[in-house]
Amino acid sequence: MQTDPTRSRRGALRGLAGLALSAGAAGAARAQGAAPPASGRVVRILVGFPPGQATDQVARMLAERLTGTLGQPVIVDNRPGQGGSLVLAQLARAPADGSVLTLSALAAYAVNPYLYASVGYDSVRDFDPIGLVADLPLALVVHPSVPATTLKGLVEHAKANPDALSHMSAGSGTLSHLMMEDFKQRAGIRILHVPYKGSPPALVDLIGGTVQVGLDTVVVTQPHVRSGKLRLLAVGTRERLPAFPDAPTIAESGYPGFEAVAWIALAAPKGTPRELRERINAEVTAALRDPAFAERMRAIGAQPRGSTVDEFGAFLAVEQQRWKAIVERTGAKAD
Repeated sequence: MQTDPTRSRRGALRGLAGLALSAGAAGAARAQGAAPPASGRVVRILVGFPPGQATDQVARMLAERLTGTLGQPVIVDNRPGQGGSLVLAQLARAPADGSVLTLSALAAYAVNPYLYASVGYDSVRDFDPIGLVADLPLALVVHPSVPATTLKGLVEHAKANPDALSHMSAGSGTLSHLMMEDFKQRAGIRILHVPYKGSPPALVDLIGGTVQVGLDTVVVTQPHVRSGKLRLLAVGTRERLPAFPDAPTIAESGYPGFEAVAWIALAAPKGTPRELRERINAEVTAALRDPAFAERMRAIGAQPRGSTVDEFGAFLAVEQQRWKAIVERTGAKAD
């Protein structure tokens, strides 16, 4: 028995009535002061890392905001695994009705498919784009026991003591892993990689001195740098960060062109009606343009970004080719 595509589409729209308005209809509803009807269903945002990770923190801010603007519950569903790729494999099999989304980072979308033998999805084939949300700058930090106060000092110490230091990552295939491999290759140093299941446990060991070096997001490292538990040597952005104006960039410290900034973006299962995705995109864009919301993001070290649905789709296709080349150049492998 064949399924009527029109009836199926209408069923998907009814399944998430709070999102089912087109961009134009949503604008008209807001102009009339009328909120879109809520279906009462819970919308889940899948996050491939444990609570406390940078992506998780931004996802929770978005969930709180969307719960109010969409008029229905939006929650974060943490499912760590395979460097953030586990949730994308699950999203590829989720219903395309807007009830399941993901906020994932560039590694899961564009890097891990080239690191792992199988991730169970194709980022272009299996998902429909919603939009870019934020950039997450990375910072290179060390335990205070490391006898280096500059990046140059760290490199000199590592060259004099090959394999004596170890560096954490949020997991094999994450940006904290791949970009540290890139930096080690550029600097000609040997530091042992120790992957963890997310940043929180990795930072516990870094603060405790079990590992001595880390390249991770400002979102998770900033509190420990300010408390003195970690020493900040350099940041991975093109320009210095306002939060740490005295910290040089890795590029200006002798590695021109080096940039370590993770982007995070929302996506939905393939076949999710464009009306739903446009509606979510419109609400996210409004949040990012809200000075109070944007400042909350900057306060934790995330930089609001945003895009249209189509801009993110085109951007992702380019990023996949870019990171495929980086993986091949570094020779990085998933442990």
